[in-house]
Amino acid sequence: MKKLKKHRLWIVLAAALFTVIAATGFLYHADNVVSDALYQKRTASDGQIVLVGIDQKAIEMLGPVSGWTRDIMAMTIETLNQSSEVHPAVIGIDVLYVGATDPSLDAWLAEAAGLYGNVVVGCAAQYGTSLEETGVDSMTLDDFSVLMVEEPFTALKDLTARGHINAMLDKDGILRHQLWEVRYGGETIPSFASVIADKYCKEIGEEPCVAPPIDERGFWYLPYSGKPGDYSESISLADVLWGEVPAEYFADKIVLIGPYAPSLQDDFFTSIDHASPMYGIECHANAIEAILAGNYKKEVPEALQLGVLFVLLVAAGFFFWKRKMLPSTIVWLAGVMVAVGGCYLAYELGYVLHVLWLPLGLTCFYVGCIAFNYISAALEKRRVTMTFKKYVAPQVVNEILASGEYEKLTVGGRLVDIAVLFVDIRGFTTMSESLKPDEVVEILNRYLTLIATCILDAQGTLDKFIGDAAMAFWGAPLAQEDYVLHALEAAMAMKKGADKLSRELLERYGRTVSFGIGVHVGEALVGNIGSPDRMDYTAIGDTVNTASRLESIAPKETIYISQEVVDRMGARIVTKQLEEKVKLKGKAEPLTIYTLEEIVG
Repeated sequence: MKKLKKHRLWIVLAAALFTVIAATGFLYHADNVVSDALYQKRTASDGQIVLVGIDQKAIEMLGPVSGWTRDIMAMTIETLNQSSEVHPAVIGIDVLYVGATDPSLDAWLAEAAGLYGNVVVGCAAQYGTSLEETGVDSMTLDDFSVLMVEEPFTALKDLTARGHINAMLDKDGILRHQLWEVRYGGETIPSFASVIADKYCKEIGEEPCVAPPIDERGFWYLPYSGKPGDYSESISLADVLWGEVPAEYFADKIVLIGPYAPSLQDDFFTSIDHASPMYGIECHANAIEAILAGNYKKEVPEALQLGVLFVLLVAAGFFFWKRKMLPSTIVWLAGVMVAVGGCYLAYELGYVLHVLWLPLGLTCFYVGCIAFNYISAALEKRRVTMTFKKYVAPQVVNEILASGEYEKLTVGGRLVDIAVLFVDIRGFTTMSESLKPDEVVEILNRYLTLIATCILDAQGTLDKFIGDAAMAFWGAPLAQEDYVLHALEAAMAMKKGADKLSRELLERYGRTVSFGIGVHVGEALVGNIGSPDRMDYTAIGDTVNTASRLESIAPKETIYISQEVVDRMGARIVTKQLEEKVKLKGKAEPLTIYTLEEIVG
């Protein structure tokens, strides 16, 4: 129970550690890469958004953009707004026209932009850190404060709609979110994309667009519908000015005008493509598409995701613990696929989850538990090998390790039908009194070595030495065929070996001893008996006691066996029944006892 509680505690702590790691943002970059790859996909566009680029062609024909006067944009607007019947639904200009320049040119631009009321111009907020009052004599540092807003010049601002064009990158440098609005000086400035989308809906007679779910700072997650270049038809601002594209092509559409050349430095890496930058007007086009379609995704609160992550990792840890490789692998693979599939399904339903968290956590727990299980199994095998090889035949040890039965060798036991053998040296006490101690030890070791060899050669389990006696059994820890026969073979081997050894000892020490052996068969409780810190693999029960009693009354050079052994072996052995039944200690009724004379087969 203590071990069980301890491993559960470690699993909970490991799950808590991984959850904390996820919460600290350590997985931020990797998770975003995986999430972006899963979530951001191209979708079909209705073709209502057209990009007019201030591109390399326009720069080559009109000169560097820094030298452009405002009449160029005025003429572009007039070309697009050919008449009250033929003009775009909305023209979005992703260029800042801040401050006055040439009065006549400023007036021309303002007049052209205000003619049909379909022009939206950009403004930009500058963010920084400022001190904000939170109460009397109380200040706080706001690191997301609007310091100023760069507005269009007054005439243009009065005759057009405006929206902020701020592109706010995530901390990994990816444009993944859009700022819905800017609040400054008591005024709320909506985003460039939202103003265009609302104006377009009004133009085609639809209700204003619904606002997306935003976070505490006003950002919303942008599901891109196109990659860099997907919204571009290679229409240059120069093509518009030179009339190479008929005005009818732009009629009733959303036309976005803005930088479309690398030298203008208005491009960003986005969540739909980390490798190729996307121009600003393409980002606006994606945002407008999402707003018009109401394709919004809500990012599930991290606290909730972290809580679910912790619970699922604990459950996974409990499952993987001490589990075999195949079921663990199946559950791990299924868990990863369900986690990823669940994230994708949630995204389709409008919710954004961290894709990497759970699959990575499951993988860590899977690998960790498999490794722990492997190491534990290796250590357990080593323990079994080191322990059992001392008193079990090597082939039996190998069978235990191969079968995996060692996993059951914990405190406790099971009822098993076994054959039990007891053997004792007759006359050893008398002999030890007349010999030197070192001679006694040598004789004892020679006899005990003989006993152990006979038991192990017969595939038996040498339970223990008890002074000058020994106990062994067959039929455990693994089931054996002919385990009764093996026990009798060991007994006969001891008897024959004792004859030879006695002759050697007689020549050397002038002393000889012999064995008395008892064998019985029946059910016994077999297993590791004791405490977790000190236990012995042994057998206990009436069967063991009966074998011990048979050995205690057996004369030297005699093997006593019970009626049960005779019944089991039948004609395979030659026996001789004692003339009278014998009353054994602890037995209510006298028993019929036999001497084993020969093993036939």
